[in-house]
Amino acid sequence: MKLNAKQLRVRRPTEEELAKIERKPMYLVLDNVLDTYNIGSLFRLADAVAAREVILCGGTERPPSSRIHKAAVGTETWVPWKYEPDAVSALASLKSQIPSLKIIAVEQDSRAIQLSAISHKLLAGWPVAIVVGHETEGIYEEVLDMADVIVEIPMYGINKSLNVHVAAAAVVYKILEGM
Repeated sequence: MKLNAKQLRVRRPTEEELAKIERKPMYLVLDNVLDTYNIGSLFRLADAVAAREVILCGGTERPPSSRIHKAAVGTETWVPWKYEPDAVSALASLKSQIPSLKIIAVEQDSRAIQLSAISHKLLAGWPVAIVVGHETEGIYEEVLDMADVIVEIPMYGINKSLNVHVAAAAVVYKILEGM
């Protein structure tokens, strides 16, 4: 089943429909992402790749929200999500449940590798948590310290960074290439 934006905005999934979606062991972790447009767009990305869950942390606004709904075009009702007070405890909890979890932070950092340098061997195997952060402050240092890999997307113009949801999409699809 594929629904267009108009259908998604008004249709709510049944339990049976949700159960039929074959989810990938991919988690999107939003570390204090504040812009509701980014939050909604990240739900839309999570739906596009059939991610297992979106984890909203800290000051990240949560559904129901008309502003998130507008950007998500209703996908926030189709993607499992939960709220955690902070990304450190959210990732620690997830890692305790899934010891093989790889944590990938999308951030500009001295420890980061360029997106083009990611080898499929480095990211081989599931499951994976992709962490994105606050639009101005980025991902908290404690969260970066938990990451197995920090990925940076090269910027060739004068702008220092991409929009949070665009950066997440680039990394998510790069990961999917090798899976």
